[in-house]
Amino acid sequence: MSNRSRPHPLPAPDPATGFGKLPLGRWFLLSGAVVALIFTIATVVTVASLVETRAARVGVVDVVDPAALRVLEISNALTSQESSVRAYGRTNEATALQAYRTAIVSEVTALAALDGLMPQMPEKAVVSAEVARLKAAGEAWRRDYAEVVVVSVPTLKTEASRQNATINATRYNEVRQSLAQLQTHLNRLHSTGSARLERGWQALYLALGGVAAVLVLAGIAAVLIVRYAVLRPLAELNAQVRAVAQGDFDHRLKVERPAELTELSGHVDAMRRRILSEWRRASETQAKLEDQAAELRRSNGELEQFAYVASHDLQEPLRKVASFTQMLEQRYGDQLDDRAKQYIAFSVDGAKRMQLLINDLLDFSRVGRLGGERTGIDANLPLKAALNNLGAPIEDAGATVTSDELPEVRGNRAQLTQLFQNLIGNAVKFRSQEPPKIHIGVRRDGDMWEFSCTDNGIGIESKYTDRIFLIFQRLHGRDVYAGTGIGLALCKKIVEYHGGRIWVDDDEPGMAGTTFRWTLPPGDTE
Repeated sequence: MSNRSRPHPLPAPDPATGFGKLPLGRWFLLSGAVVALIFTIATVVTVASLVETRAARVGVVDVVDPAALRVLEISNALTSQESSVRAYGRTNEATALQAYRTAIVSEVTALAALDGLMPQMPEKAVVSAEVARLKAAGEAWRRDYAEVVVVSVPTLKTEASRQNATINATRYNEVRQSLAQLQTHLNRLHSTGSARLERGWQALYLALGGVAAVLVLAGIAAVLIVRYAVLRPLAELNAQVRAVAQGDFDHRLKVERPAELTELSGHVDAMRRRILSEWRRASETQAKLEDQAAELRRSNGELEQFAYVASHDLQEPLRKVASFTQMLEQRYGDQLDDRAKQYIAFSVDGAKRMQLLINDLLDFSRVGRLGGERTGIDANLPLKAALNNLGAPIEDAGATVTSDELPEVRGNRAQLTQLFQNLIGNAVKFRSQEPPKIHIGVRRDGDMWEFSCTDNGIGIESKYTDRIFLIFQRLHGRDVYAGTGIGLALCKKIVEYHGGRIWVDDDEPGMAGTTFRWTLPPGDTE
């Protein structure tokens, strides 16, 4: 295909603008980045809430509440000590004293446990100071009252408690105040920790709700992107294509988003414009062809009229010229000299050659027009008809014509007869000193039958093999070989009308004779 017939590449479509210039992947990338950012924030908040909630739970459940329980145990131990000492001072019973000693052990154990909680205690310094004041108040109570009562029982007997009641009231009141202050502080820490724990749970619930909301929003965003950036533009493009398919060929194809569909619609619209332009150009060309066909039909009509005139009106004067000239020679021949008789011979020969030329031109012009219908035909039939027509020249030249068994071809019998007749007639005419030997061969060549006509005549130089198929082209003078120079041109026109080609085989230079080859379609060709 030449560069002139090759279509030019389509122009690049107009680039998308606004949000439409974003490719579909970029839409999902941006929305995914936003969702990932929100999800990350929600995850950080969730982790922070978990850490805060755990810290609040540890502070309340593992520290403050056990400390409050230990303080309650200390309070109970101190209460038991005070009641046991008073009972021992009034009754002097050993069981009361033993209960006092046991309560001291319980207090020491509870204080040791409370001290073990101090490293994790919120407001550690304040609570440690309050615990120290409680310890000091308890030790002061035991020193100034309990131990004094225990020591004075042997001497004061049942009056030991009454004698030290004032000291007991003073010191134990300090113990109660220290206990109340410590318990109040721990209760406040418990309330603060509980509120902190509640806030942590609330923050955790909010964070988890945020994660769920992000997932829902991500799904909604994906649906919206698919609908806004894919489905709706596809529906628009489908509607535009449908409009064009239904006949609105000037309907422009254009969608604004995403970039891929924008580019696709641009290319499709460019193809629509190209096809529409080519269709209009083809329509104009078709109209011109129809006009030319009408003109050609008119011209063919005139040509048929010319052929009729040429075959009748033009030849009639030529026949008269030839016949009257011959009659002139017959009647007045004894009165004419040799030069006059020569002039008469030239006139008769010219008229006959003119008739022959007219007949050959008519045969040439009729190929492919009237009576040129092609059907399946046995190629042996036109060959036999041609040999019958050439019977006299073949016999005079002593020629031998052989042939292969020819196949069935698709063609016109009269024109194929003319083809064989011209080729065999040329082989007989352009013979060498030896008697002519002519062979008609055939072989299958793909979808066509390839025929050949081989002779042992004078041959054709390779430089003339293309020239001989031109009309009126002669390689020899008219005085050497008769003819009009139309025979091979007529053969070429017949073969090409049948869809084949004809050529001179020059594959074996130096060999005597000539081989013409031509192709014809098989008889089963539709």
